[in-house]
Amino acid sequence: MSEADADVLVIFGITGDLAKVMTFHSLYRLERRGLLDCPIVGVAVDDWTIEQLVQRARDSITGTGETLDEDVFERLAARFSYVQGDFSSADVYERVAKAIDGKQLPVFYLEIPPFLFGTVVKGLHDAGLTKDARVVVEKPFGHDRASARALADELHRYIDESQLYRIDHYLGKMGLEEVIHLRFANAMLEPIWSRNHIASVEITMAEDFGVEDRGHFYDPVGALRDVVVNHLMQLVAACAMESPSRGDPTTIKDAQVGLFRAVKEADPAHYVRGQYDGYRSIAGVKPDSTTETYAALRLEIENWRWAGVPFFIRTGKRLPVTQTELRLVFRRPPHLGFPAYADLEPNQLVVKLDPTTGIQLLVQAHRADSKAVRTIELEMEFSEEGGEGPTPYEVLLHAALVGDTTRFTRQDGVEETWRIMQPLLDAPPPVHPYAPGTWGPDAADELVAGHGRWYGPWIAA
Repeated sequence: MSEADADVLVIFGITGDLAKVMTFHSLYRLERRGLLDCPIVGVAVDDWTIEQLVQRARDSITGTGETLDEDVFERLAARFSYVQGDFSSADVYERVAKAIDGKQLPVFYLEIPPFLFGTVVKGLHDAGLTKDARVVVEKPFGHDRASARALADELHRYIDESQLYRIDHYLGKMGLEEVIHLRFANAMLEPIWSRNHIASVEITMAEDFGVEDRGHFYDPVGALRDVVVNHLMQLVAACAMESPSRGDPTTIKDAQVGLFRAVKEADPAHYVRGQYDGYRSIAGVKPDSTTETYAALRLEIENWRWAGVPFFIRTGKRLPVTQTELRLVFRRPPHLGFPAYADLEPNQLVVKLDPTTGIQLLVQAHRADSKAVRTIELEMEFSEEGGEGPTPYEVLLHAALVGDTTRFTRQDGVEETWRIMQPLLDAPPPVHPYAPGTWGPDAADELVAGHGRWYGPWIAA
């Protein structure tokens, strides 16, 4: 499909939690920036009036702490219409067809569980609405490699892969894109971004909150499926892929998939699972659940740039802070008879992605307040230079509306990341308990033995 601006946005599941938390706020911000230029049709099973939908939008936006500009909100509210119906009924798609009559390039955004994807796409296809449409779907894209392939096969019966936009909200984050720019737009950094200078790579996604009221959703999923196979593998790709020869979406995705193909299947012997104390008492969680709320693993990349450099990944809930970062740990310099060098930390480059974005460089220098060489920290929050950037869902919704597929995952990439993680699903080690507010089970420290320690995360003042 050629890139062109959509002339209508149809949101299935608009009365759900994702719309409440993310979508309405993102649409409002797009409206405020002058980037929204089409009607919005909401579709859901709830018997709502348009007034109820507009009120939900208002409550959702103000609930984020956003100061509402009434003129902007009124413009947004004027775009809304609503279709009520059961997604399994052909009647609802006939009503959708009437609501978008005359539109040539619709975007259908499916904010619904994956088991309904096939039902909705078939209904749209049978109603003659998919010929020039884009279909946006939310993760998860299967629960293993086989189910991811089966889901794609079902959707491909009705739409082409080029029409399918798979959302992984990490691909909308400013920091993730900045990793690629840092690497390839700076001649001083690109040559050192390899095994010749880097000893290890650490990726941390820490959350200080727990599962709370999401037990029914989280317990069948766990940390590996929830964030590692998608979010954090996208960060691995941004950090490790080769430079794309061109900037078009196909070439960039080819570079990402090429990197995934070089990653060895993960080894269960280098995988630590944890579960925070109190998790099993949460509503919706099985009393004997072995679902991991913490996952730490080691990956190896078999290519010229990264051979011998371990990639350590950790994520967990109820950890001390909320922070996502990429950390390059450089090789130590030779001592060369300088005793002051013996106990120095290795140089490190940190890219912080969440909750704010920034860069930190740890280097060694002889400071005036010390007789010895000491670590100094050079750091910057991106907002200090360029101001506040767009939120991930702003970026992704706008990309879908204008037909930019760069920030959406492709099926071969989805299958490769499941291939990498499949051994951990097939032979998971036992879960270790850990206390809330700690950095997970002690066994995770053994994972990095011989490669320093878990560094960070960097918490900017």
